[in-house]
Amino acid sequence: MLVKLNTRLIGDVYVVDVAGRVTLGEGSNELGETLRGLAAKGHKKILVNLAEVSYIDSSGIGELVSGLSTMAKLGGQLKLLSLTKRVKDLLLITKHYTVFDVHDDEAAAIRSFS
Repeated sequence: MLVKLNTRLIGDVYVVDVAGRVTLGEGSNELGETLRGLAAKGHKKILVNLAEVSYIDSSGIGELVSGLSTMAKLGGQLKLLSLTKRVKDLLLITKHYTVFDVHDDEAAAIRSFS
């Protein structure tokens, strides 16, 4: 299954629901373009929901790190929601887990932006 992205607005937080495989090529490119597009429009609060991600590779992790960096430069925030075990393990192995603000509960994650 290729990656599927859906963006929704809750209050002033854009939630990007990601489903499928985020891998080199189409998957990571779509994720990166979505994050850059939101940042370019001036949106400063982005929550990336990874609950339905079956697999992510280093290029997908790279797009998340790039999005985090872009948001920080713009004075915004990017947070992660609902990591699957596989995604969490990969972030731990690559030492990126502590770089992100990670949440398990969507409502709490939305409140954390305030």
